Amino acid sequence: MLYKGSCHCGNVAFEVEGELTGAVECNCSICSRKGALLWAVPHEKLIWRGSKTDLGTYTFNNHAIAHRFCQNCGIHPYAEDVAAKGERNAYINIRCIEDLDLASVSKFEFDGRSV
Repeated sequence: MLYKGSCHCGNVAFEVEGELTGAVECNCSICSRKGALLWAVPHEKLIWRGSKTDLGTYTFNNHAIAHRFCQNCGIHPYAEDVAAKGERNAYINIRCIEDLDLASVSKFEFDGRSV
């Protein structure tokens, strides 16, 4: 299925193809603060539709994940592997997907604080 999503102002927009069977609710220091519900997809399934000039990046710890956000409205629609060797993933914040019934998506808790 094709999903469309964006930040609040729409400057950072994307499409993603895949089967959304569940999302990860991570308790790490950044995900818990953002309230992100993450869906991992192969990086090539993420199709960019927004303005790259509005896209900001935040990395921390070992800098393996680039947390992407809109520099205009501040919303974090996705993150992506940047230090991975081999297969890269994108981590879609499903709260940014249009017309998605969040109650219908299974959530899996992940203890990111322990990683």
